[in-house]
Order: sequence, then C-alpha cells, then structure tokens
Amino acid sequence: MRLQYSGSRNQRPQGLSAAEVADRVARGLVNDVPSAPTRTIGQIVRSNLLTRFNLLLGSLLAVILVVGPLQDALFGLVIVANTVVGIVQELRAKRTLDRLEVVNAPRARVVRDGRAGELAVGQVVLDDVLEAAAGDQVVVDGEVLEAAGLEVDESLLTGESEPVARNPGDRLLSGSFVAAGSGRYRATKVGREAYAVQLTEEARRFTLASSELRAGVDQILKYVTWALVPTAALLFVSQLRLEHGVRAGLSGAVAGTVAMVPEGLVLLTSVAFAVGVVRLGRRQVLVRELPAVETLARVDVICFDKTGTITAGDLAVQDMVAEDGAGEPAAGEAAAALGALAAADPNPNATLRAIGEAFAAPEGWRAEAAVPFSSARKWSGASFAGHGAFLLGAPEVLLGQDGHGALLRRAEVLATEGRRVVLLASVAGPLDGERPPAEVVPRAMVVIGDQVRGDAADTIAWFAAEGVKVKVLSGDHPRTVAAIAGQVGIPGAGDPVDARTLPEDGPELAGLLERRSVFGRVVPRQKRAMVEALGTRGHVVAMTGDGVNDVLALKDADLGIAMGGGSAATRAVAELVLLDGRFATLPAVMAEGRRVIANIERVAKVFVTKTVYATVLAVAVGIAGLAFPFLPRHLTLISSLTIGIPGFFLALEPCSQRATPGFVRRTLAFAAPAGLTAAIGTLVAYQVADVANIPQDEARTTATLALAGLGLVVLALATRPLNRLRRLLLAAMTAGFTVVLLVPFLRTFFALDPPPLRVALAAVALVATLGALLTLLVTRLRV
Repeated sequence: MRLQYSGSRNQRPQGLSAAEVADRVARGLVNDVPSAPTRTIGQIVRSNLLTRFNLLLGSLLAVILVVGPLQDALFGLVIVANTVVGIVQELRAKRTLDRLEVVNAPRARVVRDGRAGELAVGQVVLDDVLEAAAGDQVVVDGEVLEAAGLEVDESLLTGESEPVARNPGDRLLSGSFVAAGSGRYRATKVGREAYAVQLTEEARRFTLASSELRAGVDQILKYVTWALVPTAALLFVSQLRLEHGVRAGLSGAVAGTVAMVPEGLVLLTSVAFAVGVVRLGRRQVLVRELPAVETLARVDVICFDKTGTITAGDLAVQDMVAEDGAGEPAAGEAAAALGALAAADPNPNATLRAIGEAFAAPEGWRAEAAVPFSSARKWSGASFAGHGAFLLGAPEVLLGQDGHGALLRRAEVLATEGRRVVLLASVAGPLDGERPPAEVVPRAMVVIGDQVRGDAADTIAWFAAEGVKVKVLSGDHPRTVAAIAGQVGIPGAGDPVDARTLPEDGPELAGLLERRSVFGRVVPRQKRAMVEALGTRGHVVAMTGDGVNDVLALKDADLGIAMGGGSAATRAVAELVLLDGRFATLPAVMAEGRRVIANIERVAKVFVTKTVYATVLAVAVGIAGLAFPFLPRHLTLISSLTIGIPGFFLALEPCSQRATPGFVRRTLAFAAPAGLTAAIGTLVAYQVADVANIPQDEARTTATLALAGLGLVVLALATRPLNRLRRLLLAAMTAGFTVVLLVPFLRTFFALDPPPLRVALAAVALVATLGALLTLLVTRLRV
C-alpha cells in the first residue's frame, strides 16, 4: 500500500485563502452543525411549569382560593417550590454540560493558505482542505485528495465492520472514522447537508424518556391518572351532596384530590438526574446522555484495555536486541530501521512514538511505500530506497510458529514480565496491506515498558467488592496482559486467553467470557463481539476505551466510557467522557449512578404510597357518603413531613447498592400494602372519634395523628436499612409534627384540635399495631 498523493510533495493542496473563506462564510456555506442535545432555557422552563399535575393542582388551588381559608391553599406553595427547584437544578445541569461540551468539542485540522491549524468543527467551510489521521472522525463529507495507507471505518453509518481503503478521488462520509493511515480531503458537503447529520439530527434531540427508570415513572403516573379522574369525580359528587355546605364539600373534595397527586415524584426524579450530572461534572466527567447516569447503576461487567487504564500509557523503550548475532553492525542497522519506521509514519501510535524517541531517524532513508499500523493487522511497515522493506509488529503474528520457536519463547518470557515486545523484521517482496509477507527475516526485538497506575489496584479492588466483574481486552500478548493484570489483583489473571483462539459461536464465546477475565491479541471486531456476547447473558456491560480499536465496542456496550485524552472517534460515540483520563474516577462515577437510581426508587415508594392511601380514602368516603376526614392543610402538613422534605434529602443521599431491573414491580409491591394499611388506619381512627362523639375538628385531628404516624412508619420502612442520617431525618420529622401540635399558633394555623386523651391513645395504639403488622408484611415480601 503505497503513499499516494494527488501531486508531488511540493504541490500538496494549499487549501483555501482567507478571501475564499470569507466569501463562503458570507454565502452561508459553513459547517453549521446541530447543537448538542440539551434543552434550551425556554424548553426547561416550559417542561417544569406546564405539567399535567401542575395544571390540575393549579385548578384546585383556584377553587380553594375562592371557597376556603388561605391556610388550605398551602399546597400552592408546593407547586411553586417544585417548579422552581426543578428549573434551577436542570439549568445547573445544562450549564455543567455546556461547559464540559466546550472542553470536549471536536476540532478539525484544516489547511488554509498552505498552513495546517486546528479549528472548531463549526468553522469549517465548503471546499476546505482537512487532514485526518488514525482515530480522527471525518467531520464533513468530502473527497480524498491524499492518502497514506488511509483506511476508513464506516460501521457507525453502514453497519459494515471491516475498514475500507480510501484513495485519491474516493468519497468520505461524515461520521466515519479513520482506522489506519492518514490523508487529506476536500469538504464537499457541510452542515445539515452532510451524510451523518441527515441520519442523526432527529436522534440527537434531547430526551428524558429513554431509560428504564423514567419509563417506570411514566408508567406509574399513567396508572395514577387512570385512577385519579373517576375517583376525583366520585369524591366531588359525594362531598357536595353532604349537608355541610358547598364550601366544606369543595374543601374536602380538593383535599382528597390533591393527596392523590404524586406531585414531587417527577420533580425529584429530574433533580436526582440533574444533581448527578453536576456532581459528575465536578469530577471532570462529561455525561453525553442523561440516562447514562442511570445505566451506571446497573453495570455489572466492565471491560477495558490495559494501556491507559491499568497502566499510565507512557511507553518507553527498555531494550533492543539484534537477532542475527552479528554484533554492532546488525544492531546499528536495526536501530536505523527502527528510527526510519517511526519517522515514516506521520501519525505514529504510542509504540512508534516510544521507538521514535529512542532511535533517531537516519539520514538518507526515504520511504517509498508504507503500511500504517492497525489494530486488526497488529503490524506496520515501510520500504526505503536502497535499504529494503521492514515490518514492525507482534512476533507471533509476523512469524507464526514454523522455525522460530526459540525466538517466540524468548518473546513470551519477556511478555510474562509485563513488558510489550515488538519484532523488527525485513522482507524481500513488496508490502501488502492485507497480510504480512510469507518470508520475513527477524532483525531485532524491541522491549517496551509501561508503568502501572498507582491507584489501579485500589480501583480493581473496589469493583470486586461491589460485585462488578472486570474483563481486560487488550491487543498485547496474553502473557503481557496477564502479568500487568496480576499486579493489580484482577481475578483469573494467571490464566489468560489468546483471542486468536476465541470461538466464533456466540453462546460458546459467552460461556468463555463468563469463566475468564484476561484476553490478549484482541482485534476490534472481537471486542465488539465480546461485548455483545456478555449482553446475551443478561449482563449490563460498560466498555472503557481511548483508541480507534475501541470504537465499535464502545458503541455497542450498554455504556461507553471514553478517556478524555483518547481519539476523537471514541469521545464522539461514548455516553460518558472522563475528561481528565483518570481510571480511578470510575468507582466514583459508578457510585453516583447507583446513588441516583436507588434513591429515586426509595422516594418513589413513599410518593406512590401516598397516592394509594389517598385513593382508597377517597373511594371509601365517596361510597359511604362520609365527610372527607381532612382539610387540605392537614394533608399538606402530613405530605411535607412524611414525604416531601425527607424525600428531597433521600434523593441526594449517598448509596452504593447496585440497581436491578423491576423498578415498577418493587415500587407497587411496597406501595400497595403500605398505602392500604395507612388508609385503613386512618378510617378506623376517624370512626373511633365518631363513636366517641367528639367534635368534627377533633375527629379530623385524630385522623391526622393516625395518618402522620403511619406515614412515618412507611418512611422508615422505605429507607431501610436505617443509618445515622436516616434515623436523624425520621427523628426530625417526628419532632416537627410534635412542635406543630404543641405550639398554639401552629396548631391553630393547621386547624388541629387535640382529641381527648383516651381517643388520642387509641389512635397511637392503632398506629403501633398496624405499623408492626406492616413491618412484618413488607419484610416477608422483601420489598
């Protein structure tokens, strides 16, 4: 595969002039790409303000402002607080995302007036000349002008997994990425006319619904809506038919209807996601899609390469041993060939950069043809006028087994020490980019070392303690990978797998991946196949990568995590980007995801419990023709102290428990018995007060005592296991309710009139009995 140019080296494309660029900008021929998929400020305000529940509660608020005292309109403050908090938190998340997007924004290398420089992708104009190297994403549609072993992977657009060679005159599609080599191309379509933009503009629109958690919340809200409309109608009719007057009837109907609305559930879900984004942003983690925060909580397998994750990625040549035993002349020729190979590649990988730093480029070595390195080939090469052709790559790939057993055994010994070994070999025939020549002559072995990250062992230990399986998928020799993996404590490191022996069969591959943890000589298509195979076994897989060889696996994993210093292609397809490139950040990232989803589930249980008991109370009261046992202000007090205030704190509490599927089932399995118990306890307490023939205000206070007590029991059960913070929160809410009962002004404000002692004690005994039964039931159900 020869270096190919559209002209001589002295006639390379000079690019547009400043005047030509200005003319195209004036005509609007600029790469006006769609903005990042985040909502505008107006969309955020509207989505938080104009909700179905805000409209319903706003209508009920208008009714209370006409017929009831101002105290019964307290739930209006809840509407305002919910809306303001939701808007503020999502705006914070948007600012964080926008700031990090600027840091991570792709850049294009553009040639103008004969000089190459970096520009924002949005500044590219029609007919610009752009440069692309291995790992770069093609940012606009174009025509190839120059190609040096240029191979392009279009799998993200077409699904075709094999890279294709591109030569001068060939078309390039935006959204593809350079798998090997380098070249220059002229922009033929920019902005919304580019191929990738036409495919993905709709898909990139911001959405909050593409997650199991949000789908579960929407499903719960759908159930609530179905139950709310007929129940509210029944309640309004029954209360207005009583002889207590229209004002009292409307007040009771509004109280029951407001209680059925889980107004804070959507808010706290949004707040938890938004706070998660902000917290991750402070750790220099860019969240490309909000549902990725949720996926973090479900991950039970994480795959990553060795270099740049377990190791620092700072490769350096440690030794070079000439193979033909001819002493200094052979060593000198090998060193010259190594320096020439490094200089011949305009975009060297980490290995070639290390070799280039160790061996100077010799005078007079002119490259005639070159094959750039690719992860699929595992080798690179070049031919030099008057000096012949040389290859550099994995010893076992270049040599096979025939006649080179001793050399391969020596390479394997070095590999078991955790060092990378590459072979320099000479060839007689022309270079072929598809396969290495059959006859190669070993010239030298180059030993390259890397430093294990100081925090890698602690990170691996955290994954093990949290039940997250670790899989190392590396292109290096299996023994090299095993040695490094063993140093950081990865289970199964002593039994590595050579990926060249992997089965093609999906189930067989999945079974092998379940049993083994360390894999060497893995090529890109195998990484993708391994991620897919793990998924067939029910695993939620995160893939971490930084190189072009990781792109396909990152795209197909449940969660793609790119290193900030990695290739543009990996950053473009990943859901999360670790901008500081620190592997040790991953535990904190995963813990944040677990915090979000576990706390939302905990909060959802208490909100849905409130909807259940309010619905049961409304139906029972409506059918029996009784006066509703609460004023709106009573339920505002109970909801605030047993759900709203504690729910806000719980939604932000640390939590490391890995999430599992079944959010809706677990939430309803808890809320149904809890809500039914609370409703029964409230109705019994209300009837006890009626039997005692006490005034209506005292009867309502008795019902309030019972429901508040059972609400605190439900809160305690939903927050198990009780740690110090949760006990303190429960104590604070109990104390708050006690203060309202004891302080005359607050007691009057909330229309609470304590019943006789015997009735109050009966209510307390009822709460204790039903609370114990509910605790036993929830424990047995394990929800």
